[in-house]
Amino acid sequence: MQTITTNIITKAHFLEVRKQTEAICKSLNPEDTSVQPVEYVSPPKWHLAHTTWFFEQFVLTEFKPDYKVFNKDFAFYFNSYYNNVGERVIRSNRGLMTRPTLDEVFAFRTYVNEQLADFMSNGISEEISSIIEIGLQHEQQHQELLIYDIKYIFGNQPSFPKLDYKIQLQKEQSYQEFIQISEGIYEIGHKSDNFCWDNELGRHKVYLQDYEISNRLVTNSEYKEFIEAGGYEDFNLWHADGWEFVQNKNIKAPMYWHKVNGKWMYYTLQGFKTVEGDLPVSHITFYEAFAFAQWKGMRLPTEFEWEIASAQFNYGQLWEWTNSAYLPYPNYTKVEGALGEYNGKFMINQMVLRGASIATSKNHSRPTYRNFFQPEMRWQFSGIRLVK
Repeated sequence: MQTITTNIITKAHFLEVRKQTEAICKSLNPEDTSVQPVEYVSPPKWHLAHTTWFFEQFVLTEFKPDYKVFNKDFAFYFNSYYNNVGERVIRSNRGLMTRPTLDEVFAFRTYVNEQLADFMSNGISEEISSIIEIGLQHEQQHQELLIYDIKYIFGNQPSFPKLDYKIQLQKEQSYQEFIQISEGIYEIGHKSDNFCWDNELGRHKVYLQDYEISNRLVTNSEYKEFIEAGGYEDFNLWHADGWEFVQNKNIKAPMYWHKVNGKWMYYTLQGFKTVEGDLPVSHITFYEAFAFAQWKGMRLPTEFEWEIASAQFNYGQLWEWTNSAYLPYPNYTKVEGALGEYNGKFMINQMVLRGASIATSKNHSRPTYRNFFQPEMRWQFSGIRLVK
């Protein structure tokens, strides 16, 4: 995997990131950590173990002399999609594993933390530091996925539990204006010496027509107007795939929304609440974002339009759907072996989201970061910004 990094990772930083993952899970009961309600939601216990296996697999077994693997079966249990590494439990069966227990997984984390911290104390090369940095960035991605998955697990229980880990959307600006961007040739892609993923590299020029982009995200109040105007009943607003999806799944509102005695309520990690009109609408599929934009007589930005305009508006509350397919930049390359599987093999049937969310680690929020999901996914913290 091609990345850019210039600093040797410190033991303190390694342990800080590892501690943050556990902080997200601190209020979970053991019963919460093995649940997998749907295939794309992984049990919290699996995240805790998978992010640990990454360091054991790619650092300790490769570089630490005489390292003793914690449990030889864990590579099969907690590999995710790395074909180069070997066989693994299929994704849909992660929730069937009651063993190893949560205590055993935490013992695994402690063991690997101690082993890697000891290894780093003796000094490490730039090559090893780069792999550890990838592992930490990977773990921070899983910290965000943990929040998505915990919310899905809690949001589909009748008790609507709260999570003792505070993240909260803020009100969008009360006024809306459209920022004008002039046509021209612009450069796209990562260019600093800080860390980036390989899918951000291949800096290149694009030509953009004149466009205007909103200074804020679409709000819950605006989205309720779409619902009440019959947006989910008008096939003219939807892609064919999107129309089929919402019809087959009987979707009439964003994920976690419920109509209770004629009033819209929704689940948040702080409990079950009345939908707050001034907050940005979240947990939206690409299909819904597209249909809403059509209803407004506007469109979604391309990822290139978003990147060029991003310096002129605030972002970071929600990942923002773009109208760009997830494809490689010019001269995209990937490294050999398992780490080369990280991004490139997913460049099909997915759409790009830009920005960040309230669940995103702060160092992952940058204008060139390319998140990506299938168009029907909405358990992630996703939202809508309009262009005209």
